[in-house]
Amino acid sequence: MAFTIPKENYNGKVYEVELGVGDRAIKIGGESTLPFLSFEGEMPNRPSIAIEIQDLPPNDWPDTVKKVYEKVSSNPVAWAKFCQDELKADAVALRLISTHPDQKDTKPEDAAKLVSEVLNVISIPVIILGSEHIEKDIAVLKTVAETAKGKNCIIGKAQEENHKTIAAVAMANEHKLIAMSQLDVNLAKQLNILLTQMGFVKERILTDPMSSALGYGLEYTYSVMERIRLAALQQNDGAMQPPLVCDIGKNVWKTKETIAAEAELPEWGSLEERGIIWEAMTAAGMIMAGANLLVMRHPKAIELTKKLIEELR
Repeated sequence: MAFTIPKENYNGKVYEVELGVGDRAIKIGGESTLPFLSFEGEMPNRPSIAIEIQDLPPNDWPDTVKKVYEKVSSNPVAWAKFCQDELKADAVALRLISTHPDQKDTKPEDAAKLVSEVLNVISIPVIILGSEHIEKDIAVLKTVAETAKGKNCIIGKAQEENHKTIAAVAMANEHKLIAMSQLDVNLAKQLNILLTQMGFVKERILTDPMSSALGYGLEYTYSVMERIRLAALQQNDGAMQPPLVCDIGKNVWKTKETIAAEAELPEWGSLEERGIIWEAMTAAGMIMAGANLLVMRHPKAIELTKKLIEELR
């Protein structure tokens, strides 16, 4: 007797979103099934990975990941080009951390100048991230979005407290938008509804459910993302159908397991290998929960994650 695989039927679909311009543009989303269950539906685009760069040298990163970029990290433009040309990145995520009032409080005009320089030297998609300071991001992302017009970037992150202004400038300058909520399905849905009510096209939104690292809330993040995906596919809920983005590098590389010295905890093994595996395992959990776009740091962790994606596909 032949075995018949039991199948779920879904009547919803994740929106397909194109990022960047020209030959190096990428598409994410578009699936009509849960992650990698190709026997139940379509998954036309694999999850993509953006390499994180900053507008300040990453002095707060562990040496195991910081040393990978030590020759270029003092120059964000060179860093972006290194990620494109040497690491073959799908995209780069430029975090404008210096604009935070507690950092250098960089002016919006100076941040925009840097973004323009980065966009002029690379052709892969660019994610432009503020410092996640509610008030400062309004001014910074407004100026940056205008400078980057025509490049089909991803602007972020819009939160409930500042979504109106950031969404307006992203919409006016034809960018995609990351909408970030606080690990809550209802909050994620509410923010997406608020964005569409002000005229933002829902197919240009990416949902950031606020991800976490392995061992530090990954299970909770997974369950929130899973519920978002089920609402999108089973209930055909348009507010839940944008692609999911997980900004995991910044969460992973501050955990104890990625920074504790081998001398302190020799039973944990190699510090470098431990950190790489921690980021790769976090990424694995996110893509199995439905992530369409990951922001990561270590090239070897990215390599492991890409290998896993191809094996699953």
